[in-house]
Formats: sequence, C-alpha cells, structure tokens
Amino acid sequence: MPTPFEISDRLTEQYADLSPELATSYGIAGRDHLWGDMSPERHQAQADLAADAVRELSEHFDHPDPKQAVAAKVVAAYMQELVDAFDHGDHLRDLNHIHSPTQVVRDVFDLMPTDTDEGRANIVSRLSTVDQPLAGYRQTLQLGLDRGEVVARRQVESVIGQCRSVAAETSRFEKYRDMAEAGSRDPAQISRAIEHAKGAFGELAEWLERVYLPRSAESDSVGRERYLQATEKFLGIGIDPLETYEWGWGELFGLRQAMIETAREIDPKLSVVEVIHLLDTDPGRSAPSHGAFADFVQGIQNEAVEQLAGTHFDVPEDLKRVTVNIAPGDGALGAWYHGPSEDMSRPGSIWYAPGSRVAIPVWQEVSTAYHEGFPGHHLQVGTATMLKDRVSRFHRVFLWKSGAGEGWALYAERLMDELGFFTKPEYRLGLLASQLFRATRVVVDIGSQLQLTIPESAPLHPGERWNYDIAVDYMEKIGLQERDVAESEVKRYLGWYGQAISYKLGERELLKIREERRQRDGDGFDLKAFHREALEVGAIRLDQVREFLL
Repeated sequence: MPTPFEISDRLTEQYADLSPELATSYGIAGRDHLWGDMSPERHQAQADLAADAVRELSEHFDHPDPKQAVAAKVVAAYMQELVDAFDHGDHLRDLNHIHSPTQVVRDVFDLMPTDTDEGRANIVSRLSTVDQPLAGYRQTLQLGLDRGEVVARRQVESVIGQCRSVAAETSRFEKYRDMAEAGSRDPAQISRAIEHAKGAFGELAEWLERVYLPRSAESDSVGRERYLQATEKFLGIGIDPLETYEWGWGELFGLRQAMIETAREIDPKLSVVEVIHLLDTDPGRSAPSHGAFADFVQGIQNEAVEQLAGTHFDVPEDLKRVTVNIAPGDGALGAWYHGPSEDMSRPGSIWYAPGSRVAIPVWQEVSTAYHEGFPGHHLQVGTATMLKDRVSRFHRVFLWKSGAGEGWALYAERLMDELGFFTKPEYRLGLLASQLFRATRVVVDIGSQLQLTIPESAPLHPGERWNYDIAVDYMEKIGLQERDVAESEVKRYLGWYGQAISYKLGERELLKIREERRQRDGDGFDLKAFHREALEVGAIRLDQVREFLL
C-alpha cells in the first residue's frame, strides 16, 4: 500500500497534468508550453481525481508516522474541498474581477522566463495556443448559463474590460516582440503568436458581451448560503457572520482611535485626514518613480532578513532573496506575492500594480512589504516549499489556504510592530491603516453579501443598507484607499466573496492560538519555536492549524 507521501507525489503530477498553467504558477517544471483543458470535462476529471484521493488517503489518518498522518489529513481535506466545490457548481460561475480563469491565463505569462531559448519558445507556444483554454472556459460558462448559474453583471463588465485591454494595441503581450532581439526567435513567428493571443482575448470579450452579459445577474449579493460556503473554503473554519460583522465594527472603531493618537505624533495640529494628505503629497515621503519604489521595498526586505534571520526565524539561504516587481497595468490594482519554484531556481517575488500613479507615497508600504514579502508570505510559502523531508509534495506545492496564509501575513505585520520595526510614526500609521483597511473589508464583505444594515454609530451612511456605492465610499474614506483602488477592491469582494475577510479572521485565529499556547506552556513558552511550528504547518485549514499547534 502506498504511503501518504507517495500518494501526494502522484497527485502532484496528476494535478499538474490537468492544470499546466497552475503548474507554472507553482513552479513545477516541464509543462510551461502547455495549457489545461478548461472545459467541463476537465472539472469533472479533477473532481474524480480528488474523490479517489480522499478515499485512498482516509485509510492513513492513523498512520504510525506522524508526518505521514498529517500528510493524509491535510491533503485529504483539500481534496474534499475540491469535490464539494464541484458539487456546488463553483466552476460554472468562476468569473470575477480578480481571480478566475481569465486572469490565470493572462497572468501566467508574467512568471515565464524570457532569458533562455526554452523559455522564449514556451511563451510563443502558449501565445499561439491560448485560444484553446479560453474556448474550454467558454464551454464551462455556457453550461453555467444553461443551468442558470450566472454571476453579477458588474463582474462580467470588469472581465470584458480586462480582455479588451489585453486585445488592444497596448496589450501587455506586445513586450514579447523584444524576444526577437535575442536572436533565437523568428520575429514573424513572434508577431503571429502575439496577434493570435490578442485575438483570442478579443473573442472572449465579444462572447461575454454578446452572450453572457445579457443573462448576467443584476444583484451583486450571492446570499447567505453561498457566502458561508465560500468563507468556510477560504478559512477552514465556520463563522457566525453576524458575530463576525459586529466584531469587525469593533475593530474598525478601535483602529480609527489608534490612528488619531498616532497622527498626533506626526503633527499634533493636524487631523488624521490632514496628516494623511501631508504624507500623500510630500515629495520627501514618496518614491519618485516605480523603479525608486521597487528599490525602497527591496531595501525594507533586505533589512528585515538581515536583522531577523537567526534571531527570530530560521531562514535558509535560498529564502533570503525575494524580488520586487511592478506589474502590467491592465489588471486589478494592489500588491501580491508569487512563491518560488519547487527547485528554488525562481525566487519568491512581490508584485505591485500601482495604477496610474508615478510617484508613490511610502508611508503605507512598509507594512505591505512585511505582509507580502519577509516575514509574511515569502517566509511562509518558501518554508513550506523547502520542507521536502517533512511535508508532502502536494502540500508544499499546491496547498495554500487564505485564512492561514493571509492570516499569517497580517500577523507578520503586527509582529514587526511588536519587535519595534516601525521606527517612524508615519510607518506605524501605515500599519494601523493596513489593519483598518482589512477591518473595513470585514464589514463591507459581510454586509454587502448578506445585505445587512450599517450601525447607527457608524462613521458613514448610518442606518443604511449596503450597496456598491456605499461600499466604495467606505473603502475610500474609511479604508483610506484611492478612489480607483477602492472601486477595484469592492469589485473584488463582490466577485471573490469571503476571501477578503480571511486576513483579519486568520490573524484573529492565530493570535488566539498563540495566547492559548502561551497559557499552556507558561514560562516555557518560546515565541521563536511557535513561529517555526506555525511556518512548518503552513497555510492549511485553520481548524487543522489549531489541531497541530495545540
């Protein structure tokens, strides 16, 4: 009988074969020239694979080797979620502003190297065949239409706009014409591949506008049942949405007061809004260009690694490097992280999409750097990637749950404050703004999807019921985002519902577990050891994080 680690190895290859574009994203070599079939048949094959895996792994939950038992439980739980998602028909309505097949197909090219002949050949191959996954994706969406499983009009309009941006003369794919200068590719072949890819995205935009949009839903809200299914998937724990909504307001009120106190340290004569305006407009507090901004973030990362490696964290040499990158401007705005390749030849990378801004204020970006890079996502994802002798391959490569993953990253921001890294009050104001941003997400996300009423004590729109415009107002004026970012954020919450609350709720659960561990261990509590164990557990379901750490 194969062990859970052996089952995991097999599953990794089978899953990568079904989804080569995800294999590229997660750094599994050998499939960078291929696409997965995004038709309903692929989703059925994934569900069948997952169901078989659950049955096989369940026989090993009591394995005598603890590492094998953990592997069986963790991978089986993930596979069961895939089965449940298929049964719920999630794939039939997988269309949204930020994280759906359109973005997966578009963004995978950002992770593909252009500095080798093989890498350039892979890009040309995928550009030349990108119509294939997009055609399968249309088949899946059409099946959803036939079954009445549709998404909101606002999400469809956003994806149409993104597709048209890729299809335009200014397409992000135009940069690949420079590959001909390397001397190893035919310029005409590259040109044909680029035009083919642009045309494929244009055809998807046309189909979405002509066929899907007229039948899309008018309401942005998905309702309580579907929302709670989504939150359980992202968190790995169940929630009481009304209790969580009330808790989110409490966090929001407390953080606003803390910001008032910190703003006084910067200029006691100014209000919080006036201090933020100062920080946003003072050239001396901004990076003057995208390149200078990337250098600023890189410096923060280098300093954090230098001071924390060996003292608060055990950091292998391969994890001491993380790159900072500016993303093309045709997608959702914000910041994100991509993990290293499985063999560590591709380092972990932080990505920023600053929109139309050229000069970038940096007062909020110190906490973001800790969140996306070290000791946030980069340390957690990279640690899991390198634990080849203790963590199963599927767990290392594919398994990343938002509750534990984003919860750790937000916890990392708080930890850096506890360790004294926010040396300037403006940077600590940025940390509080980051926390307030995530708390605002909690009330906006839950309130919008469950159509709740805003409390009478709220700072904006008291007593009103949530809608898109009110949500954007909150993300701009309370969450402190630029208007275009606020609009992008709200579209994200409405389309990728349940994910945005995972940051604060994941942090909340990790802090609870840390305190329970501290109470249990008493004087023997070791914070460094706690962090090591939390990182080795990885971004799995929060109920499993609690089980393994306590």
